[in-house]
Amino acid sequence: MTRTAGIVIRPATPQDAEAVEGLRVAAWKAAYRGIVPGAFLDGMTVDGGRRRRMITERACGCVENVAVQDGTIAGWIVAGPCRDDDRAEPWHGEVYACYVLPGSWRGGIGRRLMAHATRALEEAGRGDVTLWVLERNERARRFYEACGFSPDGTRQFLGLLGEQVPEVRYRRPALTPGR
Repeated sequence: MTRTAGIVIRPATPQDAEAVEGLRVAAWKAAYRGIVPGAFLDGMTVDGGRRRRMITERACGCVENVAVQDGTIAGWIVAGPCRDDDRAEPWHGEVYACYVLPGSWRGGIGRRLMAHATRALEEAGRGDVTLWVLERNERARRFYEACGFSPDGTRQFLGLLGEQVPEVRYRRPALTPGR
């Protein structure tokens, strides 16, 4: 557990599922409006049971943490081994998701979560880290670049309600040589 300036970062538990899913849905609706189909966003619901199963069944080697501020889960991150076929080496890590409640954006929570997760990946020998971000999500791209990531030239498409939404992969090479 890490405590900084009133923010506690701790492992996510099944009891956090409803709050985590609520912040994920709120962040999607705020960040992706105009980027993904509005009907997709409008149809999103909080499925705490689904998230609880995902937290409970998370594979070994994954890091899943929440940021708690004033008793409220204000951020969530999950990372682990890279899932991309072209990055299957044991030293390849990936940030699968990083979300902060919209009212807490630009308050340092995302940066603390990212530092915590990438440090945990590095300690596990997975210091060469990637993540996927929607190509038109300029706010997130600026955030990831400020965290030391940069586009690696790889692109894929996320299919949402029949629409193909482009994603780009960002990479942060290992900070520790040999990892």
